[in-house]
Amino acid sequence: MAKEQPQTTSGGHGPGNHGPAVKVKPKNFWKTTGRLAKYMSSYAIGLITVMALAIASAVFQIKTPKILGEATTEIYKGFMTGVAQQKAGIQVSKFPINFTKIEHIILIVLLMYLASALFSFLQQFVMTRISQRTVFKLRRDLKSKMERLPINYYDSHSNGDIMSRAINDMDNIAGTLQQSVTQLVTSTVTFIGVLWMMFTISWQLTLIALATIPVSLIVVGLIAPQSQKFFKRQQKSLGLLNNQVEENYSGHVVVKSFTHEQESIDVFEKENEKLYKASWKAQFISGLVMPMMTFLNNLGYVFVAMYGGIQVANGKLPIGDIQAFLQYMNQFSQPIAQLANLTNTIQATIASAERIFEIIDEPEMKNDKVDVPDVQTEDKVTLDHVKFGYDDKPILLEDYNLQVKPGAMVAIVGPTGAGKTTIINLLERFYEVKGGSIKLGGKDIRNMTREEVRSHYAMVLQDTWLFTGTIYDNLKYSRENATKEEIITAAKAAHVDNFVRQLPDGYDTVLNEEASNISQGQRQLITIARAFVADPEILILDEATSSVDTRTEIHIQHAMERLLKNRTSFVVAHRLSTIQNADKIIVMNEGSIIETGNHDELMAKNGFYADLYNSQFAGNVEM
Repeated sequence: MAKEQPQTTSGGHGPGNHGPAVKVKPKNFWKTTGRLAKYMSSYAIGLITVMALAIASAVFQIKTPKILGEATTEIYKGFMTGVAQQKAGIQVSKFPINFTKIEHIILIVLLMYLASALFSFLQQFVMTRISQRTVFKLRRDLKSKMERLPINYYDSHSNGDIMSRAINDMDNIAGTLQQSVTQLVTSTVTFIGVLWMMFTISWQLTLIALATIPVSLIVVGLIAPQSQKFFKRQQKSLGLLNNQVEENYSGHVVVKSFTHEQESIDVFEKENEKLYKASWKAQFISGLVMPMMTFLNNLGYVFVAMYGGIQVANGKLPIGDIQAFLQYMNQFSQPIAQLANLTNTIQATIASAERIFEIIDEPEMKNDKVDVPDVQTEDKVTLDHVKFGYDDKPILLEDYNLQVKPGAMVAIVGPTGAGKTTIINLLERFYEVKGGSIKLGGKDIRNMTREEVRSHYAMVLQDTWLFTGTIYDNLKYSRENATKEEIITAAKAAHVDNFVRQLPDGYDTVLNEEASNISQGQRQLITIARAFVADPEILILDEATSSVDTRTEIHIQHAMERLLKNRTSFVVAHRLSTIQNADKIIVMNEGSIIETGNHDELMAKNGFYADLYNSQFAGNVEM
């Protein structure tokens, strides 16, 4: 049985579950990287500036230990000279240390540190702007694309997944572009620069320092895959836990009313335990990397200090060079660790970009016109030999014909899940017909823009979609150029004005998330008033008098009657007693139209409609 396609989400807002942020690895790393680079290409000058500043900052940072070592050497020379003079019997009141030269060296070092910090600040400042502008363009393109996606994309993808791509993945890209790109340059320059400086001091000491690198790589190679496995489990558990929390929060009234609190807590505890186990294992194993790296670095540090001490004692190296070399050893391990971490970060970021590009690459709604001539007709809407079926699903409509006169009411009835919304989807061009033609005023709707087609319609659905904002703004949503007088008139016609004026802020009352600060019936009346403001030629109406009190139901029915007066309408009927006077009744079952006619004709056939009608009054069928 074909599933009825949803039109709106109840309440209309709420972030939904964002789910796990990204896949671990992208499918096509270099292609996606190239596409992301194109978004940054307009900032080429800025990027070159950032690279130059990052290199300059790193170079100043690299040079300072060597220069600072000269101060240590100068102090050591003066000290040793003084000791030699004392041994020679010369009275020494103070050691002959050249403090002027030392002060000069320290001043140079301070200026170099300041220059490095300044260049680092400037490159971060420029890169922040570039990264945010890049993500701004990417987010704009994503939003624009989502406006052009066919409705079946939203039917086949969860809100949580779409929200995760639009928010989590975008934030991931922004953070990486801002921090990791410059860090990649800085770490690479630091690694090469430090290695060069170490070689200029002593190639023997450099080889000793480098001996620990293969061991470090082996350690990382063994630990990283294990931690990655547990991080995958952590992300999966986090997504499931988020789903469970959101579901219970959204349906907390239902949970409480059926006293399922303990069951919900038990499910939460189970998922929370899984997340805890996966998280601590992931963090523990990944946490082993730094202690192991530190241990190996310290091991190399000890051997360098021992060999360097021997070299100084034999007069082969000045003590300042050993001091500088030991500082370089500390600096040398940092860019290696940073580059290792950046590999995972960049992989995750490119995966995020790939998820966004997947949406951008989705096929768009086609705007191809068809060779169907306009016809002169008195009909407002015509379905001419229409053929339709959802993708990979059986054909629902086969050679279906329907003529709707101006002002006529067409009711669409059938059991729940019969596919009643299919007709609405076709009328508003949410889906395209597979054959035949749907005409509006004698013109095929495929030869009109979707905006033009939908401008003729207004919808009042059972699911009341209202956004966070004032009641006045929600009423004006259907026609932005509506005057205040027109909005008030529409509100009065829909029985909205009375209850709104009793609110403390009146029409300026801000509806909260899911508009839960007003009743279900009041929300429905506001959607009817919004349709009044739109003043449509054709009205699509999904009867929505369930779950409201009798007085509100009467208000809703009166408002609907006023709204339907002298308008062409398509009514998705749940109570067959309300559509007995409809000009045409379309009867659907299991996704297909099985009967068409007015009430008397269909009752005379004694077919499916007659069974529905009689069963409903007997209380056996829920529509």
